Amino acid sequence: MTTASHLRVANPPPKPILIWDGECLFCQRWIERWKEITGADVNYETSQNAGDRFPEIPRDEFQRLVILVEPDGSVSSGAKAVFQSLRCRSSKKWLRWCYEHVPGFAALSEGSYKLIATNRSFASRITSLLWGKDVRPPTYFRARRWFLRALGLIFLIAFVSLWIQVDGLIGSNGITPVSEFLPAARAQLGNQALWILPTLCWLNSSDAFLHFLCGGGVVLSLLLVFGIAPALSLIGLVAFYLSLAVAGQTFLSFQWDMLLIETAFLSIFLAPWRLWWSKANQPPVSRPAMFLLKFLLFKLMLMSGVVKLTSGDDSWWNLTALDYHYWSQPLPTVFAWWADQGPEWFKHFSVAFCLVVEIVVPFFIWAPRRLRLIACGLLIFLQVAIGVTGNYNFFNLLTIALCLLLIDDSSGRRRRGALQVNGGTRAVVSHYFPDRLSTWAAIAVIVLTLPINLRLIYSAFEPAEEWSPFLGAVYQRADAFRIVNGYGLFRVMTKDRKEIVIEGSADGLDWKPYEFKWKPGDVMRAPGWCQPHQPRLDWQMWFAALGSYRSNPWFVQTVIALLHGKPEVTALFEKTPFSSNPPHYVRATIYRYRFTTAEEHRQTGAWWKRLELGEYLPSVSLEDVQ
Repeated sequence: MTTASHLRVANPPPKPILIWDGECLFCQRWIERWKEITGADVNYETSQNAGDRFPEIPRDEFQRLVILVEPDGSVSSGAKAVFQSLRCRSSKKWLRWCYEHVPGFAALSEGSYKLIATNRSFASRITSLLWGKDVRPPTYFRARRWFLRALGLIFLIAFVSLWIQVDGLIGSNGITPVSEFLPAARAQLGNQALWILPTLCWLNSSDAFLHFLCGGGVVLSLLLVFGIAPALSLIGLVAFYLSLAVAGQTFLSFQWDMLLIETAFLSIFLAPWRLWWSKANQPPVSRPAMFLLKFLLFKLMLMSGVVKLTSGDDSWWNLTALDYHYWSQPLPTVFAWWADQGPEWFKHFSVAFCLVVEIVVPFFIWAPRRLRLIACGLLIFLQVAIGVTGNYNFFNLLTIALCLLLIDDSSGRRRRGALQVNGGTRAVVSHYFPDRLSTWAAIAVIVLTLPINLRLIYSAFEPAEEWSPFLGAVYQRADAFRIVNGYGLFRVMTKDRKEIVIEGSADGLDWKPYEFKWKPGDVMRAPGWCQPHQPRLDWQMWFAALGSYRSNPWFVQTVIALLHGKPEVTALFEKTPFSSNPPHYVRATIYRYRFTTAEEHRQTGAWWKRLELGEYLPSVSLEDVQ
């Protein structure tokens, strides 16, 4: 121990006082952090001002160490003084306990303190490099506000996008009517179907109720955007969107649908429990809730990167994945055509950049401010680049919204103390019971879901490893509600592009194609831009082309709907060649599609070139399918 630790003062202060060298810039920055942590429980004075009050302490001690003087007259210094001063915070008491009880912890702490104290100039530069000028504990009032508003906007997009398609997809005259799906599931699964398929549509599966869920989701989204009853709005949004996701069957089984539900569920614990969310007087931001959402971003990005390298697909290892991706992805934009014309070296560099951002950068989420902000910038840049070249609906926006939680209040402007006004925000200690209950609920969610999330991340590294029976059973229960999910887009790069062209005929001789709104068809039509809207039938057609119609029963149902001329289904297409009477026959042909080269485009004006591969679905009529 240091010399000061054996001293006692004759004139002790009324409460603990931490004395530090006021001429040390490094000390000045970190004292500001300790002040916010300890609050009013500890006083702070510079040795230049308070040193003379305690003549028992040698003056050179003040130059070398921080000194803590207790009300009983005892004195501690160095790392021990720091840990003693932090004991007033329950979350920091473990440091003092470790110092006093864990073998070697005290010696390691004092040795580290001495190393830093004797190299304060270097330590100050490292502090500036990693934290900037402010090392105080970060606050996230603005991040919470903008994240929840962005989440409300994304829900608004998701509900509106689905609303205009819901009749044709799962309505009573749609491709896979939920009114038929749920009774069939109940007949097969019995009462377990209620837990395996949690949806409000068990109460009512009519078209009117589907519209109620979509319309109600729109209203709840707007409430969240405007900060009205945010926590209650999120509970409703989770219930409504989960109900539609279950009812939507294969059309709402995308990873971003699961990500939206998981994000909204975790956001319930972050949102203020207020009827009207006032910017000027907000409750503290729940640290457990922030951890849950940051960990979700960490899991999303890390798993997305790791699965690419553990899938066995060599195109990720030899950096050739983008040689295929731009033209083989489900719904490319016109910018994908231009990117595909780029040099090979840049495509390979882009693959390497993507892997680094997805695998390495997520660890910076837990780093000091400047590294965290760099991670935020890189993650957002990757999402923008992906969104520019491909129509991934609201997925990129949702990931960017999660990245907003990495931007603390000090990043935009100088932040005042946690108990002072900060750009119009006043942080007050909340004694409101729902806020405290929400924090404890977030802690319970961490305890329950962290083992599953860690196992999901591990499965990205070891895909073949079996789950333990207990953890697997718990995950299966949680997975039904989409609140704990694994992620990993483009685990295996698609190296071929097959497109299905549906054609109808009145006589079996003259065949006319159905043109989709967004997926490739006419080779002269440029790839379109539809995000953040998701044309779900167009997306499913991409997956159908990877297999056969036998493995995609919804495709057969689409053909039957076209034979019947159901207007709800034909409305999902850009152009139907049979406006008055439905066709007597429908068939599907499969083609191989590629982007044209720049030279081919100049000569022909075509954006695509295609080669007929053969029959996907033979010609059928209503007589064949009845």
